[in-house]
Amino acid sequence: MLLVVTDERCADHMAGTNHPERPDRLHAAIDGVVRSGVRDAVELMAPRPAVDDDLALVHSVELIDRVRRIADAGGGRLDADTVMNGASLSAALLAAGAVVTATEELAARDDLHAAYAVVRPPGHHATADRSMGFCLFNSVAVAAARRADAGERVAIIDIDAHHGNGTQDIFAERNDVLFASIHQSPLYPGSGAVTEKGAGAGEGFTINLPLPPGATGDVARQGIEAVIGPAVEEFAPDWVFISAGYDGHRADPITDLGYTSADIADLVADVGALAPAGRTVVLLEGGYDLDAVRDSSAAVTAQLVGEVHRPEAPTTGGPGMDVVEAAQRLHRRR
Repeated sequence: MLLVVTDERCADHMAGTNHPERPDRLHAAIDGVVRSGVRDAVELMAPRPAVDDDLALVHSVELIDRVRRIADAGGGRLDADTVMNGASLSAALLAAGAVVTATEELAARDDLHAAYAVVRPPGHHATADRSMGFCLFNSVAVAAARRADAGERVAIIDIDAHHGNGTQDIFAERNDVLFASIHQSPLYPGSGAVTEKGAGAGEGFTINLPLPPGATGDVARQGIEAVIGPAVEEFAPDWVFISAGYDGHRADPITDLGYTSADIADLVADVGALAPAGRTVVLLEGGYDLDAVRDSSAAVTAQLVGEVHRPEAPTTGGPGMDVVEAAQRLHRRR
């Protein structure tokens, strides 16, 4: 059984007229769940909203207060491309709470294979003290910190086309959370070089694979097999969280990777295989072409219950193997 945690109120967040991070993204992702062919194996659940104590695990009081002030004023701008309306705070609290809810349910039950949080706004760009890149709070980081602070080890694998700079920054000096990202470079926010490995006690627990425009699914999968997979196996996590942006799809209007929905589902399959049974949580991050979001969500949903639904063929032959090889040398396991 797959637990899908979602809430229609996440569609009430409005980031502005003609903004790519729009409510229809949520509807397309949920439509993908319905079209996956495995609806009978899906249990829907509404999340509990995150509370300040949850957010404070990874965010400063100043950031939390600023978001609340702007919400109380009816909305406003957090940065150049991150905008709120009066409903945005509620949506962001539900998004963060969805990942926490997912982990709580998986921990309490033995009938669930995995969980999929279908929510918005996304979160992986939000740092400890800054909302940015369409993201108010860092949802995956909130849930990961709760598990890590309870003594568990968490691996976060980010397959969004944009680097998850906020997640990386939050955990850069920790050795109980491993963060790995496969993303396009150059691209917003400009971070995620292969040489970024963490700092202090966290050195070596950050892995980046910055792929060039046009990289295809076989390149990303090789990155999992040769670099991220061995690191995760050595780390031996209790949980694997997947920041699943669907903007790596070749149809996405603001990125240039060459994936299809089949590639994205294959990446989820490869990463999910690294997790203990019943300890995989997938979170919707980016993805701005509605058809691509729908197809990717359908393929991922089926994959999470062990079925195959591939609306498109996987891709091969793109550039980026040199990046994988460089990362493999840099992160060579002992």
